Amino acid sequence: MAATASLLRQNSAAAPPSPPSNITSVKKLSESPNLNSIPSNYAYYTNYPTETNIASNSDDSIPTIDLSLLTSDNPDQRSKAIQDLDKACQEWGFFMVVNHGIPETLMKAMLDVTNEFFNLPEEEKPEFQPKNVVDPVRYGTSFNTAKEKIFCWRDFLKLFVHPQFHCPDKPESLRELLPEYCERTREVVRKLVKGISESLGLEESEMGKALDLGSTLQIFIANLYPRCPNPDVALGMPPHSDHGLFTLLIENGVGGLQIQHKGRWVNVNALPNSILVNTGDHLEIFSNGKYKSVMHRAVVNNKKTRISIAMANGPSPDTVVSPASQLVQTKGSVASYVPMKYKDYLLSQQSNQLNGKSILKQVQIQDY
Repeated sequence: MAATASLLRQNSAAAPPSPPSNITSVKKLSESPNLNSIPSNYAYYTNYPTETNIASNSDDSIPTIDLSLLTSDNPDQRSKAIQDLDKACQEWGFFMVVNHGIPETLMKAMLDVTNEFFNLPEEEKPEFQPKNVVDPVRYGTSFNTAKEKIFCWRDFLKLFVHPQFHCPDKPESLRELLPEYCERTREVVRKLVKGISESLGLEESEMGKALDLGSTLQIFIANLYPRCPNPDVALGMPPHSDHGLFTLLIENGVGGLQIQHKGRWVNVNALPNSILVNTGDHLEIFSNGKYKSVMHRAVVNNKKTRISIAMANGPSPDTVVSPASQLVQTKGSVASYVPMKYKDYLLSQQSNQLNGKSILKQVQIQDY
C-alpha cells in the first residue's frame, strides 16, 4: 500500500502526520443517547440563516450531458454535445451525466457496501486510520482535524485506486465491487476529457497526453453524513473547490450537495441514475481560466443519513500542470497560473483545512 503514498511524497516536503485518532467519529457521536444538540466544535454557523449562506433552487436548470451523444458517430450530435459540455463548464462548472453506461445495479451496490463499511464495529475501524494525510487508505472524520477548529459533520473513507489500487479487506464485497466501478468511472472521465480537449480547440487526445492521464491519480472518497440535531448550524463540508479535473459523485437518494452559481448557493437535485460532475482546479489551470472550478459544499439534515461516493480524477501525480501551451501561444495570451506538480498541489490541500479556493490562489498569477 505504500507505493502510491511514497510516489506522492517523492521530492515533496514530508507529509504531515494524520490527525489524532482519539476524536470520536460523527457516526458514533450521532448515535449518542439523548443527543439534542451538537458540540460547539461542530457549530459552523452562529448567525444562520443569512443572505450569503441560505440556498435555493435555481431558476436556471442545472445542465445535463448525455454521454451517448458525446461519443456519437453522428458528427452533428457529437458537435452539439461538445458545445453543451463547453457551456456547462463555462457557466456552471457542474452538470449531471446521463446515459453514462454504468449499471444502476453497480451504483446501488457501491452505495450499499459503503454503508456496510461505515457500519463496521467501531473497534475494527481504527486499523484503517492513516499515519499521514497522503496514505493510500484513510479513514477519519471531518477533513483535517489537526488543522480545524470547527469540525465537519462527516466521516470518510479515502482510497487511492489508480494508478495503484488500494482497498481495505473489510468489507470483502468492497474489494470485489470497487475495481469495476473505478474502471467504469475512469471511462466516463476519458470521454469527458476528449470532449473538453476539442472544446478548447485542441486535438481530441491532446489533453490526455499533456496530463499523462494513462497514469491518472484516481481517489475514491466515501462520505457519511449522519442525521444531525442542529442542521442549521452544522456543515457536512465547508465551501471549497476540488483538486483534479473532474469529480464524479453519486448519492443514496438523500440530497445535501449545494453549488455556488452566480454568487448564490443552489440545491442539487439529482436525476435518477445520473452522475453528478463538478469541475476541478486543474481543469481551470489547464484551460487557463476558461473553465472555473466550482465552489460547493455539503449540508446536513435531521431526518436521514446521507451517503455519497465521490471519485476524484486528476493528472498523473508527477505531472507539472500548467495552462495548455496552445492556449498561451496565441497573440495577446499569457499564462494565468504558475506550473506546479499535481502531487505537490494535492499534498498542500490535504495538509490544511478546506478554505474556498485558497490553494488555487497560491498558483494564480495575481494580475489575472
